[in-house]
Amino acid sequence: MTSSPAPLSRSLFGFSIFYGGMVCIAGVLGNKQVTLGPVSAIGPALGLGPLAVEAGIFAFLLLVTISSAVAELHGRAVANRLVQIGFLPLIASILLSVLVLAAPAAGDMDPARAQAFAMMMGGTPRIWAGGIIAYGVSQTLNVTLFALLKGREGSRLLWLRAAVASILSQIADTLLFVTIAFYGVFPIGELLLGQMLAKVVLSALLVPPVIYLLVGLGRRLDRQS
Repeated sequence: MTSSPAPLSRSLFGFSIFYGGMVCIAGVLGNKQVTLGPVSAIGPALGLGPLAVEAGIFAFLLLVTISSAVAELHGRAVANRLVQIGFLPLIASILLSVLVLAAPAAGDMDPARAQAFAMMMGGTPRIWAGGIIAYGVSQTLNVTLFALLKGREGSRLLWLRAAVASILSQIADTLLFVTIAFYGVFPIGELLLGQMLAKVVLSALLVPPVIYLLVGLGRRLDRQS
């Protein structure tokens, strides 16, 4: 007699769906550069231009907080599996983008819209490869660091564990993506420094409250089940 598989918890089910959506939308949001308001002034103080960041960072910050929340609630192995499964929607969205871009536009489609769509959705193999590699390394690093810190601190200092893991993984993400996608195309030093500084600031400000929100939501969902 075979035993039935263990039911999937509500929190893991919900976070997995949300995680897959953020993986797909991050690349699209990255087409827009956004100012950081008062934080932008940090750049000129360090000899850089005003700090700005590609908008995909907000989706990526949700990815790292979701994977950290899953690690907190369900363990490191489950969080790593979530990251691995995330490759599927990421690669599928890239392949679909290539197919749609290659398909001829309808004759009555506004040429300006067709051109804008191609500009926004298009990319080079180096950009796509950089996105895939940076995603895998940075998200795995985030889960690993979060789990190691939890091993030292137990369930204490959730905000600090999540922020430290996010900051270091976002630095790795920027180094990998910018280097793979743009090295040799133009000087990347200022871009690297500006992006890393912006992501560190955003991770420190946004990750702590979001991780408490997600872990609290996850525990509430699991209690209801």
